[in-house]
Amino acid sequence: MTERRFLRFTRALLSVRSPYFKSLFTKNSHGDYDEVEILDTPGDLVSLLIEYIYSNSCRLTKDNIDRVLAASERFQIPGLREYCAQYLNFGLKPENALGLLRYARSRNLPDLASLAHRYVTTHFHEIVLRSDEFYRMDARRLAEYLRDDFLNARSEELVFETVIKWVAVDSEKRIEFLPQLLRSVRFGLVSYKFLTEQVLPHPFIANNEKTQIALYEPSVFLAEAESKPAFEIDINDPLARPRIPNQILFALGGWSAGAPTNFIETYDARSDRWFLHVSEDAPPSSYHGLVVLDNKIYMVGGFDGNTHFSNTRVYDPTTQTWEEKACMYYPRCYVSVCELAGKIYALGGYDGRTRMRSAERYSPGDNQWELLEPMQRQRSDASACSARGKVFICGGFNGQEVLNSVEAYDPDARTWTYFRPMLSPRSGVSFVCYRGSLYALGGFNGFGRMNSSECYDFDTGHWQEIPPMHTARSNFAATVMEDLVYVVGGFNGTTTISNVECYDKTTDRWYDVGWMNINRSALAACVLTDPPNKREYSYLSKAQVPDLPDPSSSNNNTNTTK
Repeated sequence: MTERRFLRFTRALLSVRSPYFKSLFTKNSHGDYDEVEILDTPGDLVSLLIEYIYSNSCRLTKDNIDRVLAASERFQIPGLREYCAQYLNFGLKPENALGLLRYARSRNLPDLASLAHRYVTTHFHEIVLRSDEFYRMDARRLAEYLRDDFLNARSEELVFETVIKWVAVDSEKRIEFLPQLLRSVRFGLVSYKFLTEQVLPHPFIANNEKTQIALYEPSVFLAEAESKPAFEIDINDPLARPRIPNQILFALGGWSAGAPTNFIETYDARSDRWFLHVSEDAPPSSYHGLVVLDNKIYMVGGFDGNTHFSNTRVYDPTTQTWEEKACMYYPRCYVSVCELAGKIYALGGYDGRTRMRSAERYSPGDNQWELLEPMQRQRSDASACSARGKVFICGGFNGQEVLNSVEAYDPDARTWTYFRPMLSPRSGVSFVCYRGSLYALGGFNGFGRMNSSECYDFDTGHWQEIPPMHTARSNFAATVMEDLVYVVGGFNGTTTISNVECYDKTTDRWYDVGWMNINRSALAACVLTDPPNKREYSYLSKAQVPDLPDPSSSNNNTNTTK
């Protein structure tokens, strides 16, 4: 039996909300109110429609979202349709992203489909690890993702391993798609050793003539590249085309050639290259701090050779413009800066007269600084980071001696307490939290620049040395990107330097990476994650490499399997 429901609405309101009802009212009825008959619509769904029409919101759940979305289409309520899409977007996670993308395409929700596609490419590694849907993906769709410049893959070795995992689920049926998928892996970015020791001998490949044919060009390319310096390898070749990095390392300001600078350099880890940007809107600055909030870069304090800054400046990497924010209570260079719970902490430093104990905290929502309780010791040339809900500051110079002491600030108790001291005194040190531990890197011990580093393990309660950096340095920048610690520039005791290296805890080794374009010390660095214009900061943009064809427009007649 057909379920019949009658609703009494304000004619004007319903006409504005829905072209469907506006058409009904245009054909029939008089007066300000109309009784509308709705067939085949359950009462709970009708209640949700009423709720949205009158309040611009309704109670959506995973159990009713499909029915509400269908009703928004049936009754032509575009606002409700968009409201449903926003709800689905908020629920994106690795376990459901592929299914949600498929659903958005089937429901013709282009904005949601675009967001879901970006999520899939950005979180592809987590999806491979955590989503059963990945292993049910068809070969054509998988090849589309593998060809995408925006695929967030730290290495092509991982991309190859992903292909093998997918094939292994049902190798008898899926082996025929392996040549097609291997052509989507950028083998020019792996080592010849990996190709010869891990790829070619693999059981899926060694005895398969078609896969060996697919790997002929990569084998020739890598064999030739083996005899060339890295900078001579043609990364414009499709086999070695770098992907677009999901994280961008920014290095700002610093001291170079005897003067402060306002240079911005960005590092693309996929191509291992730095790119220089001249920032005319910002004055030269050195010995400042950087913090990232909401994908904007906050520069705090600093020194231009004459003036000690109390300024807070914000750089928007999307518009590439600067904006002035509230000033600190005190000017500070050699300042230690970090973020905790969405607020910026500026600690110690030098105001042109004395080394400072004072501390301040900035709330971006209020655009206000507040004074905090002073530290136990005066400190400039120290460094700060946050961990376990506290702010930590290590080392520095108090005007008389280089310090090895560490302090922790508890924002709930509003107190500073001494923490276990470092093994070595360090000023001009860098301090980062990495994989849940504290790392104090390099610096000056009162006698010379240091390449030693040490790590504090919260579980053991002790500091221990880690392998030394390749280059001794103080007054350099350090930050964590893609699960690696990067150290950038600095002063080696003789000159400012441009070299960069990174530390991987898994291998317990330091690795040299591409150098900056300019020698700099007293600079600061930070990392932006998934900025909307990340392609602009990539090698592909800087070298004006043309875009690949849109993966979604690839041949839909390609054979697929599940």
